Amino acid sequence: MDKHNLNILDEVNKGATMGMDAISYVSKKVADDEFKGVLDTEYRKYKKISQRVNDLYSNYSDKEPHETNAMNKMMTWYGVQMNTMMDDTTSKLAELLMQGTNMGIIEGRRLLNQNSVLESDVENILNDFVVMQEDSVETLKKYL
Repeated sequence: MDKHNLNILDEVNKGATMGMDAISYVSKKVADDEFKGVLDTEYRKYKKISQRVNDLYSNYSDKEPHETNAMNKMMTWYGVQMNTMMDDTTSKLAELLMQGTNMGIIEGRRLLNQNSVLESDVENILNDFVVMQEDSVETLKKYL
């Protein structure tokens, strides 16, 4: 597998780990048990994508796929704290997650549209990741 396909896998893994980080930070503020269950399900979906990336990555490289760095984790945590200081309702938490998820969808669609020569297994993971995030937005809309 060429470096280009590994870079795409890195980007998917970064997006998945960022999603898991955001959900873990937000989950600590959730009072609604139903919404907490939804977030647990969404977390498992991100984890599954990340595992798929790791499984495929190990077939082509002896390195580990890139994850979010400490600075990005800190900024995500800080953003959740600041944006929920005055309002930590379920609606606000769903909104924050939707904003991050929408950024992931935009980046994923851009990667799909601008990279017509991807290995099929890489393209499948990228597409599944984008579709999963689009489904997540639809789920989160119910909590606005």
